[in-house]
Amino acid sequence: MVDLLTEERRNELLPDLGLKGWGGVPERDAIRKVYMFGNFVDAWGWMTMVALHCEKQNHHPEWLNVYRTVDVTLTTHDAGGLTDLDVRIANRMDELAEHFSNVRFQDDLAEPIACLCGTPDAR
Repeated sequence: MVDLLTEERRNELLPDLGLKGWGGVPERDAIRKVYMFGNFVDAWGWMTMVALHCEKQNHHPEWLNVYRTVDVTLTTHDAGGLTDLDVRIANRMDELAEHFSNVRFQDDLAEPIACLCGTPDAR
């Protein structure tokens, strides 16, 4: 089992994710990002690449796909919140999204990432 992010690790890792469009999820120790691709095929292709990576990590996102939009939430259920694994998966998702033109993200659907930078006990 993996450990929850410490306050130090949260302060180190989460602000950078916030700059890339990741946000906090109200009332959960989780992060969320909504990707919008140019079309359904690109969205599905990205999801396939992400799925293969996640399977190797034995860590799977909560996600929803509608046409060209993919709404992703990451948390480690076994640990009860955010772990380094979630951060690594988030960064890998962003790297894989760079393979597609016209991909962007919605930044108005989640709480600011800064809300997750407190101690796990502060939730």
